[in-house]
Amino acid sequence: MTDIERLDFLGIPTQDLERSRAFYRETLGLRPDEHGEWESWAGDTCFAIWAPETLGREFVAQKGNPLPLRVADVAASRAALEAKGVTFFGPTIDTGVCHMAFFADPDGNELMLHRRYAPYE
Repeated sequence: MTDIERLDFLGIPTQDLERSRAFYRETLGLRPDEHGEWESWAGDTCFAIWAPETLGREFVAQKGNPLPLRVADVAASRAALEAKGVTFFGPTIDTGVCHMAFFADPDGNELMLHRRYAPYE
């Protein structure tokens, strides 16, 4: 059996490394990695952007399972991102336990602002 310790990073495919790095760092405000040119951090999760085509792989945007980005206030975070030109897919959803707002990075990789507000039972 393999003892998997943790998830080391999330690979984010891009067709334009500079544009993607600017989006994740400047638009979303992720913390730059002091050791990696293409890595940025959200809390203790590393977002590693990479260009699949430079490695002989086809670029395919990640769709259908948006990465949930936890924020303190979905409405306020959405408004701040919209002011920076980010377009959201439809209204913010209230599931009865959390708020979710869906959008994509410039390459079409799907993301979600998320906040659970209901206590766990």
